[in-house]
Amino acid sequence: MSLSFEFRKGKSGKVYQLIGSLVHRLERFPDKKEARGSIPRRPTLRSYINVRATRGRPLFMNFPYFSKNGQILPIEQAVVPLFNIEFSYGFGVYENIKVRNGIAYFTKQHSERLLHSAEVIGLEHQFSSDQIEQYLKELLEKLELTTDGSCNIKIVLIGGREPQLFILALAPFFPDRKLYSEGTKVMTIEYERFLPQAKTLNMLPSYLHYKKAKEAGCYDALLISNTGMIIEGTRTNFFAIKGRELFTPPAEDVLEGVTRQTVIATAKKHDFIVHEVAFPLAQIGEYEGAFLTSTSSKIVPIRQIDELILQIPEHLRELMHAYDTFLKESEGKFV
Repeated sequence: MSLSFEFRKGKSGKVYQLIGSLVHRLERFPDKKEARGSIPRRPTLRSYINVRATRGRPLFMNFPYFSKNGQILPIEQAVVPLFNIEFSYGFGVYENIKVRNGIAYFTKQHSERLLHSAEVIGLEHQFSSDQIEQYLKELLEKLELTTDGSCNIKIVLIGGREPQLFILALAPFFPDRKLYSEGTKVMTIEYERFLPQAKTLNMLPSYLHYKKAKEAGCYDALLISNTGMIIEGTRTNFFAIKGRELFTPPAEDVLEGVTRQTVIATAKKHDFIVHEVAFPLAQIGEYEGAFLTSTSSKIVPIRQIDELILQIPEHLRELMHAYDTFLKESEGKFV
């Protein structure tokens, strides 16, 4: 028996997705050609690779291959044994890379951060940044995504006697456009991540805080230190803005996002002053606005933190436009 990144069919004909230690049942949507009330046909491999989760996002779409230690294999073989204690205990690191219109964004920075995360937790392995980038390129070529198409790439490095490097293509995530024009709401939670500079598989606290935030109608939860300082979101970095000055917690206190790096570089290029300083939640009302950054969402303005209402200043909209332009002109590279 094994944990799996694939879809499998149980004895009852139901479709299951096995990920980590959880088993999620996915209800199969009726085929458009099936009459209402008729007995659905048993799903084929192709139909349940295309099955959509209840929130409407395709999970694996038509991505039939993945990479394991540089070898391209059918997605059905993307499995991790139950007795893999390193995976069970979260002794691994991961990265998410955005692919849009055939361009994989900032692969060098993501690959290097993956290796840095592994170093932080003492995960020994045989892979180099150049190898990881090459494996990713080969997978995208196999999936015919190098000239067109969009997806999110997940890279997972699991430790142990024989470290394993998985590279998977997942459905792209596109935030609601209203987030960019109207802003979003976040809530605060007192919590400090263990080894914040490592992006590890040990994500249970962040998952629970993010889940609580979503249940409260928030985009993310802001993590607050035991001294009242703003740190970061569960899956985002945080910035405040005042005039042409940006304020963000120091890199050594957070998971330094690749988007965070590129936003800072873009801001400096457009004559913004960037301060990497710790600042308390109690003083957030002194700033003109605030925003979150992440790979999938880019720059998302914050309209509300707990009960505090914020504005979206024109300087923030200027920065958002500048960053969108940077992404279009970068062709996925950042030096």
